[in-house]
Amino acid sequence: MEFMTFLAQAAPGAPEQPPVLFQFLPLIIIAVLFYFLLIRPQQKKQKEHQKLVTAIKTGDKVITGGGIHGIVANVKESTILLKVADNVKIEMDKAAVVSVSKSTED
Repeated sequence: MEFMTFLAQAAPGAPEQPPVLFQFLPLIIIAVLFYFLLIRPQQKKQKEHQKLVTAIKTGDKVITGGGIHGIVANVKESTILLKVADNVKIEMDKAAVVSVSKSTED
């Protein structure tokens, strides 16, 4: 009988296994940090750019990602017609616009 109770006892120096939650806690913390430091700011920036692009109207002064400065001559569904000089107009994608200043008519 004494032999059976000896087998049922754990070894005196054996470490206990920590709960599963504590094993995954570092991964959960890293995922939360990635969300708040990388993903969320990028989403906010993308929403602000989308608002900027949808608010473009004829007569606005814009700067594109390529550094082209011009005045919006016409706004289409996904493109704009940009006047860059006298008798020079180019058609560009709306997504290429980086900044918009006030309308020349205001």
